[in-house]
This record gives sequence, C-alpha cells and structure tokens, in this order.
Amino acid sequence: MARTGTTAMDSLANNAPAVPASERGTQRMADQPFWLVVPALVLLVGVLGVPLAIIVIRSFAEPDWGLQNYAWFFNSPVNLTVLQRTFTISAWVTLVCVACGYPYAYVMTVVGPRLRLLLILCVLVPFWVSGVVRTLAWVILLQDSGVINSILRGVGFGAVKLIRTQTGVVIGMAQVLLPFMILPLYSVMKTIDLRLMQAARSLGASPARAFVQVYMPLSLPGVYAGAIIVFILALGFYITPALLGGPRSTMLSTLIQNQVLSLLNWGRGGAMGVVLLVATFVLLAIAMPLMRQPHRRGRDA
Repeated sequence: MARTGTTAMDSLANNAPAVPASERGTQRMADQPFWLVVPALVLLVGVLGVPLAIIVIRSFAEPDWGLQNYAWFFNSPVNLTVLQRTFTISAWVTLVCVACGYPYAYVMTVVGPRLRLLLILCVLVPFWVSGVVRTLAWVILLQDSGVINSILRGVGFGAVKLIRTQTGVVIGMAQVLLPFMILPLYSVMKTIDLRLMQAARSLGASPARAFVQVYMPLSLPGVYAGAIIVFILALGFYITPALLGGPRSTMLSTLIQNQVLSLLNWGRGGAMGVVLLVATFVLLAIAMPLMRQPHRRGRDA
C-alpha cells in the first residue's frame, strides 16, 4: 500500500502543469518582501538622498573646507532669532490646526454618509487650488481695507492689523495645512467605536468626562500623526510667510532663499538648511517618548 501511495504521488507530481519561469520569479519576489520596497527606496535616494548629500557637502566645502558657514550662522543673532521664530510660528500653526481639525474630524465620524461626503469634499478641494492662489486670497482678506477689517468696522470694532504680522502668517499657513491634520485624525477616529462613550455614560460618567477619558485617548495617535506632519511642513514654508508676513515674521526658508538665489552663497544656505534639519530631528527625538507615555500609562492601568 505504501508503495502504491508513493507511485500515485509521483504520478501527480509528474503530471502537474509546469509553472512558467516568469511566475516563479514573481513568486520568489513575493516571498521576499524587501524586494517590493526597492523601487521606492531607489526613488527616495535619488530624489531626496542625493540632493541632501550635495547640500551637506557644499555647506562644508564652500568657499573652503571647514566649519566657517556654521560658525557664521551661530555667531549671528539674526539667524538665531529667525530660527527660533521659525519653530515658534510652526508650533502655533500646529496648535491652530489641532484646535480646528479635531472637532471637524469628529463631526465627520458621527454624521450621515451624505454629509460626510460633503465634509470630505471640503477637505480635498483646497488640494485642487494652488497654494499661491490661496495665499493671495488671504492677502485680500487680511489687508487693512480687506473683508475682515470691513466686517469688524461694520459691527463696531476697530480695524485689526493682520497683514504683515505673525498672526496673518499663522492664519494663512493653518488654512493651507489644515487638511494634513484632518485626514490623519479622521483615519483614526473612524475606527473608534462610539458605543464606548455610551457605555461610560451608562456607568455614571458625564458626556464631557466620557469624551475626555474614553474617546480622546483613543484618538491621540491621529493627533500625533497630524501634528508631526503639519509641524514639519510648516518649518519649510516660504510663499505664505513671504506674502503675508513682514520683516518681523521672516522664517528661515526666506533667509535660505536669499543666500542661495540672491547672493549665490550655497555654503551658507546649505548650512542653514542642515541646521534646520538637525534641529527638527532633535525636537522629534525628544517628543516621541512623550507621545508614547499616555499609551504606556493606559496599558499599565
């Protein structure tokens, strides 16, 4: 019987259709997931890695090899002030986006399908409009004789200085970056079971307490993801601060543009870019453990 079974198995193996060589190669690649990310890695290295390496090298090599460009940056009070202002404005933009994006994303999870589709469309429409056009629209709205000040005068308030100020820059940047906060928030919030808050209320918690202690901790991953995306994008903004801001709201990207395009000083411009990149990485490295603490406390509880 054993010999008969073995013979039958051999017969089936010999009569099985041959797998083409191309399909065998595809199967081998599927068995090794690393090869699936190779095209993306090559693209990232070619588009981001190589230019970044060139900037770093030029920051040390021009006009001569050394640290003179970095010494110039840290010995200039103007550069340090602008660097601090860049992080301050980016932090304010992130806070505004969290304050505006969180309730909007929450509403998207509790309304009906039709209204949700309309809200998603309102988030996506700004991506179809150029950032320059949106910024120019804010120039019209925020100027001294613009729509906002006209409304304030009409209701009895005095005019407010918004154009050429940090407040105007924060408003314009927050409007541009708000979709990058709403979309990560919504992707996390839509997975939260709203019946958890009903269960908390059935146990005696008030609606506000149920939201703060049950819903909000579960939505923190979306807040963190959106905040990191908005903050990093805000650090490199150039058009919006240049059009809405003034000398007292200049960000580091404007100084980099002046050094590279106006003065053709690639060494100093590269040093500014490297300092901004390193400062961003250091800040993120400090913030990441703090972001994980609430989840650790929740698991310990």
